[in-house]
Amino acid sequence: MYRHYNNNQTSLTLPLEISISETHIVRAISAFVDTIPYKLVYGEESAFGRPQYSPLMMLKMMLFAYSRKVFSGRKIQQMAEENIPMKWLIGDPDVVPSYRTINRFRTDPQTTKLIALMYLQFRQSLIDNNLLSDEAIFIDGTKILADANKYSFVWRKSTEKFESKLDQKTRNLFKDLIQNKVNLAVESEMDPTDLQTLEAEVDALDTEIDELDQQIKTEKVIPGGSPRKQRRRKLKHLRHLVKDEYLPRKQKYRQYHEWFGDRNSFSKTDHDATFMRMKEDPMQNGQLKPGYNLQIATQSQFVLYYQVNQRPTDQRTLIPFLKAMNFAQTPVNYIVADAGYGSEPNYQFVKEKLGKIPLIPYTMYLKEQSKKYRSDLSKVMNWEYHAEEDYYVDNHHIRFSYHGMSHRTDKNGFTRDFKVYRADDYDDPEGYYWSTTRMGNQRRININPHWESQKAYVREQLSSPEGKAIFAKRKLEDEPAFGNLKANLRFRRLSVRGLRQVNNELGIILMAANMNKLAKMMANLSHIFGWIEKLSHIFQKKWKMRLNLFVGGTYVPA
Repeated sequence: MYRHYNNNQTSLTLPLEISISETHIVRAISAFVDTIPYKLVYGEESAFGRPQYSPLMMLKMMLFAYSRKVFSGRKIQQMAEENIPMKWLIGDPDVVPSYRTINRFRTDPQTTKLIALMYLQFRQSLIDNNLLSDEAIFIDGTKILADANKYSFVWRKSTEKFESKLDQKTRNLFKDLIQNKVNLAVESEMDPTDLQTLEAEVDALDTEIDELDQQIKTEKVIPGGSPRKQRRRKLKHLRHLVKDEYLPRKQKYRQYHEWFGDRNSFSKTDHDATFMRMKEDPMQNGQLKPGYNLQIATQSQFVLYYQVNQRPTDQRTLIPFLKAMNFAQTPVNYIVADAGYGSEPNYQFVKEKLGKIPLIPYTMYLKEQSKKYRSDLSKVMNWEYHAEEDYYVDNHHIRFSYHGMSHRTDKNGFTRDFKVYRADDYDDPEGYYWSTTRMGNQRRININPHWESQKAYVREQLSSPEGKAIFAKRKLEDEPAFGNLKANLRFRRLSVRGLRQVNNELGIILMAANMNKLAKMMANLSHIFGWIEKLSHIFQKKWKMRLNLFVGGTYVPA
């Protein structure tokens, strides 16, 4: 016996409303996004053309799709056609944006401002519900693969090497043109390798070749060949070199330098992507791949701030990231990060510019805590120091007296001041041996007093009971956020290209992760249920106080 089945049904039950659970994530997404004032999102509407889709509706769709591990524009469109919670978010079952509309929305410059408003709103919602504290903010970074071919690399050193060879060829060609008495109509002081000079050479060669063409048409046959034809053949060869080889290559290298900026590489597929060493290395050969360095700041495992960086190392990303944060909205006492961020300029910025306490170990911090390192008398850290007379004594009883000051400026423009100590002169063989180098020069050591004082301050903060307790939370803050992003949401590769577009997509996926966590909290903790009902009421009042953060409709971080 089988149950009755008839595909040609004569009756169909039509539900008048779509039923969604009270704790479903779409309710949290809808309640949250609806509190963003529409006028701050897109200003005045256009009176011409087809009406646009509501940007708030599009944002809801993107947040829900990303929370369900759907990142393709076509699959989001399919989800809008088939998924009941997505239809509930859209409201009108006949309104289904195409995949082109979805892709244009997440790459639109106006979406960048909408995402900034969304994060401002989200932080305030956590503050209003006592889910944030003023204790500390936790910072970490991870690499995200770009939507680019891994073999599309362009390296600065290679570009500079080939450009120098090209410049030498253009100098030689410039000399050939002068020897052939071509009227270049350029000044002798002009650089032969300059782009304008090459363009002037092409114009001069075209002009003279046209004149020779006119002369050759009217001349009679000359026994032994025409000198004009020989010269024209020579000039055409030179024009081919300049116009078809040297000039396009020079233009290409100039464009490359614009794309490089302060980087050493970029991808031909995505010019804003930098080649970096990824943790995911299936071949285990250290191959560099195009990607972006994502920096996040978290508290209670919520991503409060984020920034997309093109630098592969974390050390140079901290200061720009901290400058972009709004500490007036989220005041904290401690800035917590791992040893990859520990440096003299970073400590100086956190302490002096922000007035915060850096709980950021430097590179050698853990090694210096070991018994082996502290008992190693060959380390300058373990030498005897006599502050009154300002000299050091090493493990061989060689005295290093103050000799002078030296200054070093790195490639980023930061200047470090060093005190130079030189070994004293010794007449006995043993003293002479330990006070000189193999080349016979006096041994020297360089001490950076400012850096040493910063390290002592950081050691004191990290070893204090409060500092230890706060720093221990770091692994429970940033690492789960990245694990959730890459393992649970399976977001390991970007779907868009370009720095601004990548910034939009990462902002959406990180907020989708936040909404996932918030929805689970709503389901587990009954006292947060009231958050949805009072959210709109709270923010209608709060927005009036936050309008000073927007100038002319543009988001300006405080």
